[in-house]
Amino acid sequence: MSTASDSDGMLAEQLLRLTRRLHRIQKRQLEPIGITPAQSRLLRTVAHYERPPRMADLAERLEVVPRAVTSLVDALEASECVRRVPDPTNRRVIRIELTEAGRATLGQLRSARRAAAEDILAPLTADQRQVLGGLLSALVDGPDQRC
Repeated sequence: MSTASDSDGMLAEQLLRLTRRLHRIQKRQLEPIGITPAQSRLLRTVAHYERPPRMADLAERLEVVPRAVTSLVDALEASECVRRVPDPTNRRVIRIELTEAGRATLGQLRSARRAAAEDILAPLTADQRQVLGGLLSALVDGPDQRC
């Protein structure tokens, strides 16, 4: 095995460990809000649409099966963060709309994410954070390598 392969393997392991740590921190930050990471992701996704999305739109954007979106919407609807509304042009279509409680929850989520980021980035200087941001952008925005 070459040194480059060893280094790449080590980097991959470090990224996986960092991801797990970030998930643990995020979960801890979300607990007081009473929302799961998956519900948080769905709520943020709904907020990005200009008009309320359909469940199929959400499933496609989140790259999950529609049934998973239904369960998440059910939970968020129970906590009054979203509501199902009929499409004004097609009564058979149901759209998912953010409520005022949902907007307030999004504000709490932003605060929780900032706190999680501060926690994980605390050991880095401002310059190191800037370099890390550039490196992460290169990885995130790189060519799609899906099979």
